[in-house]
Amino acid sequence: MACFLVSAAEAAVVKAVEKHEEKVEAQAAVSESAVNEAEVEPKIPMSRKLKWLTRLLIGGAVLLAFEHVWHGEVVPWFPFLTAMSDPADTAEMLHEMATVGVSMAVLITAVWFVMCKVADALVKKPVVEPEKTIA
Repeated sequence: MACFLVSAAEAAVVKAVEKHEEKVEAQAAVSESAVNEAEVEPKIPMSRKLKWLTRLLIGGAVLLAFEHVWHGEVVPWFPFLTAMSDPADTAEMLHEMATVGVSMAVLITAVWFVMCKVADALVKKPVVEPEKTIA
């Protein structure tokens, strides 16, 4: 009914955190520019990782919203959600948002967390160049 709103709300919060993190990273880059860059360890910036999470959440929310429009649960006239027209349906909708919506948002965030750990491991892995054979 409206479970996509949970992912959309989380995406909005993560986007705000992402923008803040970009500012912090930009300030850190300016202050670190004078520091010796000989020992720079490769790593993925947190703002980029948060951008991944935002895209995952928005993608899921858009797909779910389309599915709800397809099934007639979201309509282009007020109150937009058909469950909002009846108090009993509203209670069912809020229950669905609290169970299904939250569990989907948590699952997306868990997948993102694993994805970030794998990406960090791949970035830290030393590059092995293949041996050149002389023919």
